[in-house]
Amino acid sequence: MFVDVIEFYFMGKPLVYDLSLPELKSLLVQWNEPPYRGEQIWKGIYQNFWKDPKDFSVLPLGLRNKLSVFFEFTPLRPIVALRSKDGETSKTLFRLQDGKAIETVLMKYEPSASSPVGHSQGSRKKRHTLCISTQVGCAMGCVFCATGQMGFQRHLTSGEIIAQVMYFVHQLFLQREEITNIVVMGMGEPFHNYDNTMSAIDQLNDSEGFNFGARRFTISTVGLIPVIRQFTCEKRQVNLAISLHAATNDLRTTMLPVNKRYPLDELLEACRDYTVATGRRITLEWALVNGINDTVDQANILSTKLKGMLVHVNAIPLNPTSGFDGKVSTNKKAKEFKDTLVMSGIPCTIRVKRGNDIKAGCGQLYVK
Repeated sequence: MFVDVIEFYFMGKPLVYDLSLPELKSLLVQWNEPPYRGEQIWKGIYQNFWKDPKDFSVLPLGLRNKLSVFFEFTPLRPIVALRSKDGETSKTLFRLQDGKAIETVLMKYEPSASSPVGHSQGSRKKRHTLCISTQVGCAMGCVFCATGQMGFQRHLTSGEIIAQVMYFVHQLFLQREEITNIVVMGMGEPFHNYDNTMSAIDQLNDSEGFNFGARRFTISTVGLIPVIRQFTCEKRQVNLAISLHAATNDLRTTMLPVNKRYPLDELLEACRDYTVATGRRITLEWALVNGINDTVDQANILSTKLKGMLVHVNAIPLNPTSGFDGKVSTNKKAKEFKDTLVMSGIPCTIRVKRGNDIKAGCGQLYVK
């Protein structure tokens, strides 16, 4: 029953973003409105980027007022926005309806020779990658991650996940720019909140709405094997990344406690099955910690385990957090690690550090 959908959430109004198009149409029928009104609202939200019922001029005044009474259209309250010194990365702290908070990161990339060609001949588009959160805090407890250090508080609803995207869509729209990629790598473990996360992606991917291509999403997990296998069976076009960080069980367990439940070799077997079943490359993320997992020995073990797999290793120099005393790899060690993999036939790149001065790098998101 729809009444279950519109129960007040955390003592606030239900979010309009939590509704799918069929649910929205069903509600309009219950309100004795024609179903096409649901399509008008849907397109107003996801194509015109309207964020207040009064903006919906195509609707009768009475219906606009009713929407205002029943639903929240702006569930995120920006509290603090920080911009990196180079101006290419920004981080926003949002207050949620229940008083809890999350952080979301926007990264801008200037056009380059390898950038996709824009609509006009010869032009190149600036890229904007949005890093969104799926939980308040995180239950996985990865030792080098600030979000894991703050513990788990709750899941975000699909609407709260979508609201992060639409907030920045609206901001960029006013600047005549747009989001080009979305990475589900912010606060939280997306596969721990799988249903809400995938509902949000499906809603943003809807061809009748925002129509954001599935291949422009990348979702990252620490390796919840049953959910990876579910994701594999669904054969989605969404890109998959795995936070690996170690090539041996003992080492990985000291860094990612989840490895006790889902051991490394079983995880890599699930990853291999994913690449075979979908034909899609998988990304393995590797935070380079000086003297811990940046060694040639770790790289050699990893290359052996990955032999024949459709994979790419994304090595990330460790971003410092107050709760972890590990040090970032030296440039020399990072290069040796990369070169060892590449010489063994495993593609590897070292990610350029971004947003560290505002603690917006991977693993740095944290709400006090």
